[in-house]
Amino acid sequence: MSRWVDAARMAVGTLTTVPVPAPRVIDRRVAGRAMLLAPLAAVPLAAAAGAIVWAGSAAGLPSLATAALALGAVALGSRGLHLDGLADTADGLGASYDRAKALDVMRRGDSGPTGVATLVLVLLVQVGALTAANPVTAAAGVLVGRCTLSMACARGVPTARPEGLGATVAGSVPRAAAIAVGLAAAGLAVLLPGLPWWRGPLSVGLAYAVTGALLWRCTKRLGGITGDVLGAGVEAAVAAALVALST
Repeated sequence: MSRWVDAARMAVGTLTTVPVPAPRVIDRRVAGRAMLLAPLAAVPLAAAAGAIVWAGSAAGLPSLATAALALGAVALGSRGLHLDGLADTADGLGASYDRAKALDVMRRGDSGPTGVATLVLVLLVQVGALTAANPVTAAAGVLVGRCTLSMACARGVPTARPEGLGATVAGSVPRAAAIAVGLAAAGLAVLLPGLPWWRGPLSVGLAYAVTGALLWRCTKRLGGITGDVLGAGVEAAVAAALVALST
């Protein structure tokens, strides 16, 4: 039980700004469980996005402004961690074909033109899709994005560096557990109100497909995952899920 408590603290403390005590122990088992708990840790972020969409609609705000406010709240609630990862990953993939140089570009932390352009384009897709979302589908999109973290950290996915968050969580999730998270997400998505029964599972499948393609590319190009790649996968998955859920 203590390892699950540490995993919950790691998930919440890493993925959100919600204050929690530091984990007493962080090892591969704790890290893997933290990635499995990522969707639950993101519930406050999803609830905030849904509440803002509801409030904006009730107040008669323009849907574009409401969508931007909802995504801004999610970004603030996660310290912009995933957006930073998206920009850094794009810069790395767009840099020299030399693996070491690409990883060095990602490590610097400053965003180049490729990273900025990718960040803007993905946010435009998210905002555009969110303008047609309701509070429930807005929250669902945020959660589906975090579900893909267990796939990104499944056994067999290597780390690109010997240090950092990616090294801590890479390969830490049993494949069966990662598959179970995806199936559970698809099953629960069937219950989303106001949509055809297949739309929710489609959003999960599309999110996993987009993140899977990114993981394949990063593994081939960089040799594995980093913390930035994990963040990029989340943002890409959120965009895909919101597009599938938009009505």
